[in-house]
Amino acid sequence: MKSLLVVVDMQRDFVSGPLGTKEAQNILPVVVRRIQEFQGDVVYTRDTHNGNYLQTQEGQQLPVVHCVQGTPGWEIVPEVRDAGKGKTVAVIDKPTFGSVALCDFVEAGGYTAVELVGLCTDICVISNALCLKARLWEIPISVRVSCCAGVTPESHENALAAMKMCQIHLV
Repeated sequence: MKSLLVVVDMQRDFVSGPLGTKEAQNILPVVVRRIQEFQGDVVYTRDTHNGNYLQTQEGQQLPVVHCVQGTPGWEIVPEVRDAGKGKTVAVIDKPTFGSVALCDFVEAGGYTAVELVGLCTDICVISNALCLKARLWEIPISVRVSCCAGVTPESHENALAAMKMCQIHLV
């Protein structure tokens, strides 16, 4: 079994920056521990925008500049990044919620199981979990609930229910 842990968007802007929440801050030690304990490869995703963010479709809907490439807020939280030393196989920058490049990476890597953790359950975690499930329907896809946080606790729960209905394993 070749397993992959996908650490979704554990970036400063989503933890302590303009889109940070106490829920995101609360999962930090749990995510670090999961990365350290995980028996397999680790890949990080980074929400990645450029200077014209407010002119994009996303920027029109969420007019909060965040995760601009090269800024401190775009960086993965140091303790999360450092937890993957020796097992990190890639960092995938993604311009939107879900990543086709992540699907390509999982398929090309021959992974037989994928687990997701990170932020935000109700936006990027669900988008990537569903993208993976649609592309690689026979690979078990799971989401570790204790290692995820949503924009709100309610939207976190709604996303978990939607993923469960789509046969994504909640662990």
